[in-house]
Amino acid sequence: MPEPTGEPGSSDMPDAVTTPRSRWRVQIVWLVPLIAVLIGGWLAVKAVMEQGPTITITFQTGEGLEAGKTKIKFKDVDIGVVKSVTLSSNHRAVLATAELSKDVSTLLVDDTRFWVVRPRISGGTVSGIGTLLSGSFIGMDVGSSTKSRHDYIGLESPPVFASGVPGREFILKGEDMGSLDVGSPIYYRRLQVGQVTSYRLDDNGKGVTMHVFVNAPYDKYVKADTRFWKASGIDVSLDATGVKVNTESLVAILIGGLAFQTPDETADQPESAAHTEFELFSDRVEAMKRHDTIVDTYVMNFKESVRGLTVGATVDFRGIGVGEVAAINTRFDPVTRQFSIPVTIRLYPERFTSRYAAGESGGRVTKDPQGLAQWLVDRGLRGQLRTGNLLTGQLYIAFDFFPDSAKAKMDWSKNPPELPTVPGGFQSLQESVTSLVAKLNKIPFEEIGKDAHQTLLDANKLIKQLDTEVAPQARQTLAAAKTALDAANAALQPDSALQTNTADAMREMARTAAAFRTLADYLERHPEALISGKAEEKK
Repeated sequence: MPEPTGEPGSSDMPDAVTTPRSRWRVQIVWLVPLIAVLIGGWLAVKAVMEQGPTITITFQTGEGLEAGKTKIKFKDVDIGVVKSVTLSSNHRAVLATAELSKDVSTLLVDDTRFWVVRPRISGGTVSGIGTLLSGSFIGMDVGSSTKSRHDYIGLESPPVFASGVPGREFILKGEDMGSLDVGSPIYYRRLQVGQVTSYRLDDNGKGVTMHVFVNAPYDKYVKADTRFWKASGIDVSLDATGVKVNTESLVAILIGGLAFQTPDETADQPESAAHTEFELFSDRVEAMKRHDTIVDTYVMNFKESVRGLTVGATVDFRGIGVGEVAAINTRFDPVTRQFSIPVTIRLYPERFTSRYAAGESGGRVTKDPQGLAQWLVDRGLRGQLRTGNLLTGQLYIAFDFFPDSAKAKMDWSKNPPELPTVPGGFQSLQESVTSLVAKLNKIPFEEIGKDAHQTLLDANKLIKQLDTEVAPQARQTLAAAKTALDAANAALQPDSALQTNTADAMREMARTAAAFRTLADYLERHPEALISGKAEEKK
């Protein structure tokens, strides 16, 4: 047994040796939250880096908009979603805040357009039917600007054509819209070539301004002298060749439309630039008629009724339209205390004259229009109301020469000057009938009737007197006349004494005539016998 080497009372176990702890030693358990923080930060940075732009769109109403659900689509591809829908500070609009994909940030330029896609019927087209099941969404059309933008004013209706569509936009000025609307078609030779894009009322309230878009390549047919007109409904005209019906298409009949054409004589003009203004005419006839460069205004006073005469009625010279009625008014003359109806007309002097040579425009208009007008008036040129249609009673003004009309002189101090007139054909007939009736009214028919009645009474009395007094004597006279006729008839019988005596007398007269002839022959041979007598015959 080995001896103990240590001191008494000590243990047999070895003593522990103390080792100092490292101050840089990290517990593994703390690495987990650190890694989580790093991953979270990386995800946050990645989310921020991948986050798309945020835009605000202002709409008049929030119909169809729902935060978190309403999508924003471009070419039917989802590119964003509406995050919030709030009212504006003045409570007059709705602010839709949307977040878009990062890859579409370059599409957010100054002229980019947004609108809410809903079911719509406009201009003969139906759009947004799919939203009945899927719900409304915001449509987007990218502009061509290079300036970035993040606040937009949304359209209340979708644009008629997308940006970048080839073609040109033009401006039309007209009196009213008629049956036109945004999206109404535009026709060229009955082909649909464009649409109405927008319209507004003029500031003065006297007309409307429309913006129309004509697609390429048809926009090249819009020239400086192109005429636009309303092609709505059906145009029916009646002339010497019969009834004519004209329409552009069935769509134009139902919803209206526009049409344009360039006159053949100006078809070689250059193309019109975009945003050129044109006048919008009411129909094709008005649009395609000749446009005169010289317009003279006159007034004509009529004392007869102008019922049936309308503004725009033709001013005619022997079948050729030389003007139109511009206004119809009424006027009271305090001096004569009579009413008259002044009719303002527009005359086109070029239509009275021959055209220039080919290639030139205009007519040969006199340099002295006042002298020419007075010369024509001196020779009897007058205006007259005439009936253009017996069924409708439509009137027009006709210029013609009336040499027997009263003398007149033009007063050029008035503005506009006054042209003399004569009563119309029906007016003259009416005046003649009125004069005849007045003369008939002057005839004393009552006195004539009384005299005629008295004459009839006297005639009846005379007839009665003839029947009672004259008739018996007349019968006696007739009896005596019959007796005389019977005696004359008896005397004229062949065997009557009168006939026998007459025959004897005739024979005696014949012998006497023969003796006279014999005597005449003898005297012709012996004229001396008238003196010496007849010579004795020799024995």
